[in-house]
Order: sequence, then C-alpha cells, then structure tokens
Amino acid sequence: MEARVPIVPIADSGGWDEEGRLLAGVLAKDRKATAEFVDRCADWLYPFLRRRLLPRSELVEDLMQEVLLAAWQGLPDFRRDASLRAWILGIARHKVEDYYRKQLRDADATGDDDAAEELAVVPLFDEHLDMAARQGRVQQVLSALPEAYALALIWRYREEKTVREMAQLAGKTEKAMERLLARARENFRKRWSDAQP
Repeated sequence: MEARVPIVPIADSGGWDEEGRLLAGVLAKDRKATAEFVDRCADWLYPFLRRRLLPRSELVEDLMQEVLLAAWQGLPDFRRDASLRAWILGIARHKVEDYYRKQLRDADATGDDDAAEELAVVPLFDEHLDMAARQGRVQQVLSALPEAYALALIWRYREEKTVREMAQLAGKTEKAMERLLARARENFRKRWSDAQP
C-alpha cells in the first residue's frame, strides 16, 4: 500500500498555520476539528453548488454531502499545493460535471428534430442568464423544463461548455447533443413566451 503524504507545516510561518492545524485535527479524528472543517467547507460549497444547480436547488444538499465525503476520504492525500478552498471547490466542480454528464447521458434522445431545425428565432440565452432583472423568471422557466433540457441549457450557457465538450462528457455524439440543445431551446422559448404577462 502506498504511504500517505503527511500534511506539512508552512515553512515561512515557523510552524503550523491555522489551516494546517485544522487539517491535522481532522486527520487525527478530532470531532471539533471535523465539525469546523465541515462548517468551513459548507460556507464555500453551498453558494458554489447552488449557482450551478439552479433551478434544481433541492439537489444542493445531496451533492454537498458527496463533495464533503470525497474531500474527507481524500484528505490524507491533500498535499496543500493549493488552498483548501480551491481543492474543495475543484472536487465540487467535478461532482457537478459528473451529475450533468449522468443526466445528459440518460436523456431521451427521441424528439421532434424537424421542429428543432425549423426554429428561426432563439432567445439570447447568455443575456437572459446574466441579467439580474430576468434571473428569477429564467429560473422559473428552467424549473418547468424536463430536467435534461434544463441541465443542457445550464451546462451550455451558464457553465459555458462547448457542444463538443458536452458531447464528450455525456458520451453522446455532437449531433445528438446539438439536437438535445435545439429541443431544449425550443421548449424554453415556448415556455418563455407563454409566461409573458
């Protein structure tokens, strides 16, 4: 079995820094240190995950637990090349991508391709997702979409993934991903228009 790399003190501080002491406490299975570790990580994780999972905010807690468990299990290997926050958020980013990948891989590939190809006007999603005044309405429309459509739009426009990246991560062809995005955009556009006051 491979030897674990111990957490080392920061050389220029003359000893353990606060983060190093916290991590050493967690590795020593100190309950107080573990509770502080969870609290600190939760403060970083919750807004990070919430932003990436909206409108599916009910998934934030479950994904946060997955990230914390993965971090706790990987903590003995954490070499402190980056800050604890950067390391935790990196794990979270990968967990969110895994979630998107699974949902999009399982998405129903059937649909009305002709209607998607005939689509002439597509709302400018970048503007809709970035404008604070419309954010609530965008979230409302996204929450009404089938999950695969909402996730595809979030991944493409909020996370700024290319169609190629999305296809590779979801295990689909680029053409299949383009069709899924076209159906998602059309569905969004219809619901957006129907919700106009």
